[in-house]
Amino acid sequence: MEFNERLDKIWDRISDQDFLANRGVANEVRYYVFDYEPCDELIIRDKIKALKKQNNPDADGFQILEFDLYEMVISILEEKGYIDKCVKFEEQKGMEYLYTAVTKMLRLTNDDNLIVNRILESTPENAVVFLTGVGKVFPFVRSHNVLNNLHQVLDSVPVIMFYPGTWNGQSLSLFGTITDGNYYRAFPLIV
Repeated sequence: MEFNERLDKIWDRISDQDFLANRGVANEVRYYVFDYEPCDELIIRDKIKALKKQNNPDADGFQILEFDLYEMVISILEEKGYIDKCVKFEEQKGMEYLYTAVTKMLRLTNDDNLIVNRILESTPENAVVFLTGVGKVFPFVRSHNVLNNLHQVLDSVPVIMFYPGTWNGQSLSLFGTITDGNYYRAFPLIV
């Protein structure tokens, strides 16, 4: 199916009652991936803006919540007073050190993952969660880690990751070239 056809089907898919029930045939929690060519990033951003504008929570029975992973990381770094430290770390100790420091500060490998907790705390019932900013935040945040950690704690609403790369049902490849990791629990948003 062509990219524009897939885009045109997003609203019908996310507003479908079976989709909003967020359970599959075997009662599994549903997470979704909408993969696309990285060159279509600006089209995706415009589409997400349009979908959010189209969304009337009272009439539709759900609210679209977008979590831009890059914006979340920047916000957390600013709140913790870490931005200037990050610049100094990169200048003085290099990118690898900065990557390790930011990963630890965000607690990305812990149960107390700051990104996952922020999404969980900010998501009401009757929401549809859009995860965006995946390419912008790489390599600090890996999408499969967010999905794996979020899947363990957020099971009441559908979650859709807009992914600039390819997803073959088993593994994610950011920009179609970088192996981002395996994630087996997601379904394609548009088949």
